[in-house]
Amino acid sequence: MRVASREWGGRVPQQVLTETLRVAIHAPVPLVRAGLANFVALDPRLHELPQDRIREADAIVVALDVADASALDLLHRLCDKPGARFLVVVVRQWRADMSAARKRGVRGVVWWDFCSPDVFARSVRAVAGGDESAPTLPSATARARTVAKLNSREVDVLRLIAEGKQCDEIATELSYSERTVRYILYGAMKRTRTLNRAHAVSYAIRAGLI
Repeated sequence: MRVASREWGGRVPQQVLTETLRVAIHAPVPLVRAGLANFVALDPRLHELPQDRIREADAIVVALDVADASALDLLHRLCDKPGARFLVVVVRQWRADMSAARKRGVRGVVWWDFCSPDVFARSVRAVAGGDESAPTLPSATARARTVAKLNSREVDVLRLIAEGKQCDEIATELSYSERTVRYILYGAMKRTRTLNRAHAVSYAIRAGLI
């Protein structure tokens, strides 16, 4: 990654990214890992590195189901390079101390529920670009509002998809047309800012809706 300094109104120069960012991903859950890799692939300014080149990464994205003190110990084991910068994607709960997280190189935190392609790309750029502000966790209230966006029809469709049913089978079971099922599914994906049906189902499961 190449950076250039730019001064804003005489203040301390900020780093401006001028090349593709190298991103490494660690996510034990295959579905989450596939989603994060897809976010990288969608942005031409990002490039995923294989695990054996993690020390070359400008930002290391780590998905944690529950982010607690023991989970943060994993970061050093993943990459012991001084100055390594981590973006933590929280799937269920954050229990760690923020100051302790910062000492371990955490420079950004996002909920998996909130992790749209745009949010992901902006977070990676902030982490890699030298943002030295303390990482903050999105509020639980805001997260709860996002979860509440799914209506009962959307939950029913996602539940049946999770059971392995196809759109025509769901249409028969719910007495909808197949077109209506697809419309409901698209609405659920749009509300939750998910990329595909698997991502939407994962969202609903994590939120405790199905």
